[in-house]
Order: sequence, then structure tokens, then C-alpha cells
Amino acid sequence: MTTAATGEPAGHVRLGLRENLGQFSLLVVVNAFVGAMVGMERSILPAIAEQEFHLAARAAAFSFIVVFGVTKALTNYLAGRLSDRFGRKHVLIGGWLVAAPVPFVLMWAPSWAWVLFANVLLGVSQGLTWSTTVIMKIDLAGAKNRGLAMGLNEFAGYFAVAGAALATGWIAARYGLRPEPFYLGVGFVALGFGLSALVVRETKHHVAHESRVHGEQPPGGVPTQRAIFWRTTLLDRNLSSVTQAGLVNNLNDGMAWGLFPLFFAAARMSLEQIGVLAAIYPATWGLAQLFTGALSDRVGRKWLIASGMWVQAVGIGAVIVAAGFAGFAGGAALLGVGTAMVYPTLLAAIGDVAHPSWRASSVGVYRLWRDLGYAIGAVIAGLTADALGLQAAMGLVAALTFASGLVVAVRMKETLAASLQVQSGS
Repeated sequence: MTTAATGEPAGHVRLGLRENLGQFSLLVVVNAFVGAMVGMERSILPAIAEQEFHLAARAAAFSFIVVFGVTKALTNYLAGRLSDRFGRKHVLIGGWLVAAPVPFVLMWAPSWAWVLFANVLLGVSQGLTWSTTVIMKIDLAGAKNRGLAMGLNEFAGYFAVAGAALATGWIAARYGLRPEPFYLGVGFVALGFGLSALVVRETKHHVAHESRVHGEQPPGGVPTQRAIFWRTTLLDRNLSSVTQAGLVNNLNDGMAWGLFPLFFAAARMSLEQIGVLAAIYPATWGLAQLFTGALSDRVGRKWLIASGMWVQAVGIGAVIVAAGFAGFAGGAALLGVGTAMVYPTLLAAIGDVAHPSWRASSVGVYRLWRDLGYAIGAVIAGLTADALGLQAAMGLVAALTFASGLVVAVRMKETLAASLQVQSGS
């Protein structure tokens, strides 16, 4: 007997990182190329907005983050539903096809509207590819090492964001803002697409296996898409606590993406220094997730999330009060540590709570709201910065981040124990 669409023997399907090490490692590499596509913009697009297209208002310059965040958020939601219906691999390949024009448009865009169009494509691509690699790793890992699996996934993605940001900043400082920094993107697309099309295997058969362990149907049957949306957004105290924390986390990431380069430039940092500072935050975030994801499998999800939000708020505050490169670097590193405490743990908590039969759809809803945080953060930070200045905008975002941690502390229950109980009962 073989599983449909994969040809893999049904009896040989096993859950766990060790049991699926080859495919899991391949998906880690693929997600590194996904992250690198975002990183190539991170240190230089605000400078392109100001220097080449003369967008003086921060809100106007942040339009690219709003466009990216909205399109990625909506595509995240669709990716979960599409992967349940058509399979994970098809969605992953489709995401890379959408990404193919992005570096070429950014190289030669004659107007800011073309940059915005490139970020529409990038947002759609990120929603399809990153969401799918998350879902596939959850499929493979099972409950025991879910936090570690998400830590490895997010490490690969965000360490690659940092590496690409550092590389494009270095290239831009030596050769100019365009087109040379975006040559890297052509290679990222080629390698990511090639691996996804030729080597990655479908993981839906692992979902079928896990569903049999949990029970083929969840209590009360599989909920409708409408019910999953509202349960994840508002009604389930655990899922909705996770969702709001994800939204606020990316709200402050959107602020950091758009405001930090401008704030550092106002402090007379060079373009190369700005590239290094733009890399420190995602590099710390990426590296620390190697430990924080696995830590959540031991100590639980709730307090790692709440305290991580508070550490993020302190990191933003440290950047605000800093007077030079060392202080900026310290604040950025603190922000990265706090984000690492939160990011893989949120995804693991979704996997703890949602039944395998509707887990991908719940991940899609969570990632819809989480990545709308990019757009919300860019709008709030841009408008506040134009009205009150950069420091006031950053301070407001720090306060919102701290408040989000309080919501988790008050409303969320620990999710890890119940998930492990289901697995041990198998």
C-alpha cells in the first residue's frame, strides 16, 4: 500500500526530526533562500526611496513595507488552505515562480510604483514559500520536537535575512544602490526553485499518519474555514493570544525595517555601518532560535512568549536612548533575542492546539494576522514619525510590544503539556 501522490509506503511513514532528517534538512536550506529574498531589500530600500525617488515623507517610503505586508498576509491565509487542498509541494513551487521577476524589477524599476509592484510579487512569494516550509516541517516533526523544528526553520530564514542584508549593504557601499546588490536575488530564486522542484517531497502523508494518532476526526468534526478563522483570531484563548502576539511582533519588525535605517542615518552612521546594524537584529534573532525553539519544548510556550515580548520592548528602548554604533548594536541584539524567544514558540503553540486535520488552515490564519503587523507597524511608525519624530514612533511601538506580552501573561494557558499527552497516548 502506498500513499496517494507520493508513492511512499504508508507503513513507513514516521514522525520526528531524526526519522525525516534528510527532507527536514532540505527544507531548512530552502527556507534560507526564502529569507534571503527579503534580506536583499532590508538595508538598502529605504535609501533607494530617499536618494533615487526622493520620497521625503517616512509614510511614503514605508509604502513598500505596507504593500509587502498586506500581500504576504493575505497569501499566508490562502497558502494554508491551498496546501490542505492541493498539497504542500505544489504551493512551494508556485511561490518560487512568483518570485522570479522580483530581482529584475528592483534592478531596473523606473519609478517607485515599479518598486511597489516588486514588493507585491515578493509578498505573494513569501506567503506561499515560507508558510509552506513551516507547514511541511510541522508535518514531519510531530509534537515532541515541534519547538526545535520551528526554531531551525526560523533560524535558517532569518539568519539568511541577515546575511543578505549585510551582503547587499556591502555591495551598495562599493558599487551603488542599483543594480548590483540585486544580482544576488537571481541566484536565490534559481537555487530555491531548483531544490523545491527536483528534491523536496510532499508531506501530506505525514498529516494523515498524525491524524490517525490523534483520531481521524477532532471532537465535533473538522470545523469550517469560518470557524477556524474566528477560533484562531478571537475565540480560542490560546490561539488568539498567540495571534495577537504574532501581529505585534511583526508590527515592531515593520518599524525596525523602515525606521532603523533612517534613525541610524540621522545619527550619521555610514551606509556600510547601517548594513551591519540592519544585519545584527535578524542575525541574533536567527541564531538564538537554534536554542529558544528547543527550550520551549522543555519549559513550555507561555512564559517564553510573554517574556520575549518584554525583551523586545527593552531592546527598542535601548536603541532610542543609544548615542552611537555600540549602543545601537546592543539594542538591536536585544530586539533579536526577544524576537527569537517568541517567533518559533508561537508557531509551536499553534501546532500544540490545532488538530492535524485543520492545523495548516489555522497556521494560515495566524500568519495572516501576524504579517498584517508589517503593514500596521509601517503605517503607525511612518505617520507617527512624520508627526512627532523618529524617537516618538519607536517609543510607541515599544509600548505596544510590552502590552502584548501582558495579554499573553493574563490570557494564555500553557499548551505544551496537552500536546505531549496526545503523543504519549499514541
